[in-house]
Amino acid sequence: MSGRQTGRPTLEEVAARAGVGRGTVSRVINGSPRVSEQAREAVARAVAELGYVPNRAARALAGSRTDAVALVVPETEARLFAEPYFLDIIRGVSAELGQADKQLLLTLIRTDQERQRFEQYLAAQRVDGVLLVSVHRDDPLPDLVRDLGLPAVLNGRRSEHEPVAYVDSDNVGAGRSAVEHLAGRGRRRIATITGPLDMDAAHGRLDGYRRGLAAAGLPGDDALVATGDFTEEGGRRAMGELLDRCPDLDAVFAASDVMAAGARATLRARGREVPRDVALVGVDDSPVARHLDPPLTSVRQPIEEMGRTMARVLLQQIAGTGEEQSRLVLPTRLVVRESS
Repeated sequence: MSGRQTGRPTLEEVAARAGVGRGTVSRVINGSPRVSEQAREAVARAVAELGYVPNRAARALAGSRTDAVALVVPETEARLFAEPYFLDIIRGVSAELGQADKQLLLTLIRTDQERQRFEQYLAAQRVDGVLLVSVHRDDPLPDLVRDLGLPAVLNGRRSEHEPVAYVDSDNVGAGRSAVEHLAGRGRRRIATITGPLDMDAAHGRLDGYRRGLAAAGLPGDDALVATGDFTEEGGRRAMGELLDRCPDLDAVFAASDVMAAGARATLRARGREVPRDVALVGVDDSPVARHLDPPLTSVRQPIEEMGRTMARVLLQQIAGTGEEQSRLVLPTRLVVRESS
């Protein structure tokens, strides 16, 4: 130790001395039960030998927390402010945290460099918990947060085997109710524009679409399925693909209102009238749905309530009164307007 030139010992040095990973050290320091007794003892010895004092432990000794929660959105500013979904989530989260006197830290992650910088920020234990929105199936951040021993709640899930707590809406029910509504209006060639298929929400709505077809006695047809990306431009492009493949389609279920707006633009450019020629249904029941011409039938998600619920679940985890693997699915409801 006499030759140390690095000043205060680091988490990495503790991990190297203990012969374990950095995440294991964080879990031990934060009192996580997901650590073997052998690893716990090795970390304790390394901490004592190096004289390591983590910031989190120092705050705990002082009986205080950071009183800050990070809300992570892995999207660009343009997409954040263009889509009502994100703004409603933020509104719900902010309202709930404000009532609990917690500071909200909004974090956009657009590059690997920004992700690495945020990981370092979390490792320094500068927040009491993390909320994550718009997670994709290969996103490693939820697991990293959990490995650091920090409370975390996702908006949606990465797969049906998600180990991290999440709050979601009934995506399967959304797709099914949309298609059953369209079939009930006499539509027989019902297409769908999906979200990105590396997101569980998109898969759920596609599954619901297929279940709706089956319930209505309609055959499935892969030519009537086009992949979008939850953006307006993605809706435009996917609608064009569908019309090229299936010019006789008479209805479209778009997996978001924003994509439905893009689809509406393409239908108009191709001379198709909504709803006379093609009926149209979206998801979210956002201001986009109400202001579209004609107003859009949409499956309402309780987006702001999802944000509130996420924050509530996280606050319970921080206080030690909530379940670490809480799974909540909120109901959806079809709102019928002129587009169908």
